[in-house]
Amino acid sequence: MIIAKKRGVYMEPYIILDGVSKSFRSVEVLKPLSIEFEEGLIHGIVGRNGSGKTVMMKLILGFLKPTQGTVTVGKKRVGKDVDFPQDVGAIIENVDFIPYLNAYDNLYNLAAIRHRITKEDVKQVLETVGLGDTGRKKVAKFSLGMRQRLAIAQAIMEKPKLIILDEPMNGLDNNGVREMRELFIALKKEGTTILMATHSSDDVRELCDTVHEMDCGVISKRDDLNSFPTT
Repeated sequence: MIIAKKRGVYMEPYIILDGVSKSFRSVEVLKPLSIEFEEGLIHGIVGRNGSGKTVMMKLILGFLKPTQGTVTVGKKRVGKDVDFPQDVGAIIENVDFIPYLNAYDNLYNLAAIRHRITKEDVKQVLETVGLGDTGRKKVAKFSLGMRQRLAIAQAIMEKPKLIILDEPMNGLDNNGVREMRELFIALKKEGTTILMATHSSDDVRELCDTVHEMDCGVISKRDDLNSFPTT
């Protein structure tokens, strides 16, 4: 096991993929990979659409089972020790909200499933993502950027140790992108581990501590943060 050193403190990996592959029928979409993501950092995953980024994230979340290999999150083997990793928030593809409810009611309904946060916590996270003044406005009338802010709110509202984000800046205007970058940096300073798939070179340069590229189901570390596939 690799132990990473950050600011003089040795940190164990929070996510470990050991010989993980994924096939759908006879098509191997994720070739056997072994990789570790250290805790308390922002890890960028880049690559063209269809390269395997989302599949890898779904394997980490337990939404898919690997064809081979093991996925470990927070020292628990996903699919063996636990069905799904604990203390994780995520945006994977489109997040479905109830369109005839407002932002607060949507989040409160989700929060009521596990009873980890209070009504005040829900109000606070809406303020954090810039939706504190939406009142009774139904989600059906939200702009794409407002929906994305709400998706980010549901991912972070229970203060998870790990956040997995698939293109979190989609639909945001320049101001929204700036605010969410500041939010993710603040979460990292609190010790949160973030795994983020992005097509934005600016996100990579401004946010990411490590960057890996996915290409045809193969992952490799990138040292050059200035050039990578964006489509």
